[in-house]
Amino acid sequence: MVTTEHPPPGRLRAWMLEGLSDMGKHGGHTGPHAVPEAPHRGQRWWRVMCLTGVDYFSTLGYQPGIAALAAGLLSPIATIVLVIVTLAGALPVYRRVAEESPHGEGSIAMLERLLSFWKGKLFVLTLLGFAATDFLITITLSAADASTHLVENPHLNSVLQGHQMVITLFLVALLGAVFLKGFLEAIGVAVALVGIYLGLNLVVVFDGLWHVVTAEHVVADWSSALTAEHGNVFVMIGVALIVFPKLALGLSGFETGVAVMPHVQGEPGDTEERPAGRIRDTKKLLTTAALIMSCFLIATSFITTLLIPENEFKPGGQANGRALAYLAHEYLGGAFGTVYDISTIAILWFAGASAMAGLLNLMPRYLPRYGMAPHWARAVRPMVIVFTLVAFLVTWIFDANVDKQGGAYATGVLVLISSAAIAVTIAARRAGQHRWSIAFAVISVVFLYTTVVNVIERPDGVKIGACFIAGIILVSFLSRLARAFELRVTSVVMDPMAERFVRDMASRKMRFIANQPNGRDKAEYRDKIEQIRADNDMPEQEDFVFVEVTVTDPSEFEAGLTVRGEVLHNRYRVLTVESSSIPNALAALLLHIRDVTGCTPHIYFEWTEGNPFANFLRFFLFGQGEVAPVTREVLREAEPDRTRRPRVHTG
Repeated sequence: MVTTEHPPPGRLRAWMLEGLSDMGKHGGHTGPHAVPEAPHRGQRWWRVMCLTGVDYFSTLGYQPGIAALAAGLLSPIATIVLVIVTLAGALPVYRRVAEESPHGEGSIAMLERLLSFWKGKLFVLTLLGFAATDFLITITLSAADASTHLVENPHLNSVLQGHQMVITLFLVALLGAVFLKGFLEAIGVAVALVGIYLGLNLVVVFDGLWHVVTAEHVVADWSSALTAEHGNVFVMIGVALIVFPKLALGLSGFETGVAVMPHVQGEPGDTEERPAGRIRDTKKLLTTAALIMSCFLIATSFITTLLIPENEFKPGGQANGRALAYLAHEYLGGAFGTVYDISTIAILWFAGASAMAGLLNLMPRYLPRYGMAPHWARAVRPMVIVFTLVAFLVTWIFDANVDKQGGAYATGVLVLISSAAIAVTIAARRAGQHRWSIAFAVISVVFLYTTVVNVIERPDGVKIGACFIAGIILVSFLSRLARAFELRVTSVVMDPMAERFVRDMASRKMRFIANQPNGRDKAEYRDKIEQIRADNDMPEQEDFVFVEVTVTDPSEFEAGLTVRGEVLHNRYRVLTVESSSIPNALAALLLHIRDVTGCTPHIYFEWTEGNPFANFLRFFLFGQGEVAPVTREVLREAEPDRTRRPRVHTG
């Protein structure tokens, strides 16, 4: 394809747009991590588990406190419900997602394949809005909780008290600065952070359990208070089921677990079409992470509920957003507590890095392919600036408060998990697996119920998600409009008959007629030639080849072009093409013919009847309309040299 020559960009612009040509293209790298040209060998599954674990396991920093606020004395029972939903619901769903989408596309790609035309694009944009909510709130919530651990540290409290907003914004800015400089392979750092963090949490859990066991009145007091408040065990279970949706933050991390699949090493015999080893090891990754997290969730909710006074969980309390850190300082001393705080701050900050990497990997998978992103969105650094500024705004709106952001975070997580459950239900049904389809349908209902309850009780999440969705859709359609006249055919392949037509015409004037196929009978082609000759005052000896484009899915943006040649009625030569846009297909074909023959082709149109604005909308939405002027405009943008540009004639 022809590319337009641009003047050399300035140093700042060149630095900002570094890697622009590779971003978002098929087979090109679309994320923030440096990828060598050699085939990626991957890492052992347990190491990759740590990469997703910085997001998943770091929720221990705030999950016990959120559970205590939501469920009170019932926190351990509600957490058990959460664990059951995790192991019996989310885990089977994402094990199936890993099987159906082994290249890291996730549930969004599974659902994308089910829908076509513009409704499919709008559906994906909606899911991307909730995914953006999930990842961006991960950044801001993790930074807010990291600043809480910093401010509430007994050695720093007097100095940093009242500066949580500034510290949170600084952590978000630092995250953005790291990605602007270049975020290299992070698995090694993630392994170290997760190992240290889980080790310290294990110490806190065992110490907390020791205090619970040795102080017998603690369990008795909790049991008595629980019975007095809720009566019997059935009421407790019922209330736990009702408050469970408020604990949904403990389900985060599964979508990230699938997204990191390409990093899993797998087996030497794996192929891109069927990487069986990678799928198996990713299932190990998901299962191990879920089991580890489930054990920690139950243990931490138990010890924090029994050992921390209820008032300390509330806003302003010393355990608010940092329940385990409170226990570390209270029972293991200031030195250990400070080490625990440092570890928690590090993993929470790195969870934000994981979320930023997820955003930068996710958006280029879809928006550039849809033509719904500006050119600069193909590069990492401009997108880092955009996401960082949005994170600043979200931090300011929520006052850098962990509790206030919990609803928005849970909404994003639950929408993605619900969509994954629906996707695997449809996949199981199509595969004829009736038992699995029923099981996944039940799981889908559970997650949809959880999502609806969460949205009703904490509408902030869906409001923020709606803002992201509206922003993505608006920017996407403005970008698609701005790129309407861009040459977007990635390749042109001609069959032997089409090549024969072109070689034959190369020895004389190359004239093509754009024809909208109707009955394709002899009279149609004879009348079309007579009309073109009359409109352009051409002699009868002029030779023509017809070009017919059939529009497939006009919502698609970039695609290859396959040109087939055929002879109809033993006389008329016709090149047939399938494409999402008639003008783009014609322009790409003419440029390809010019490049392979060295001759300047001519193409002849008749004017399209009707209102020009209505015809442009038909072109924008349905790939056809003002064909002649749009083809000429696509050619003008693709080839700035008028002397080399194919000629467009309209009568």
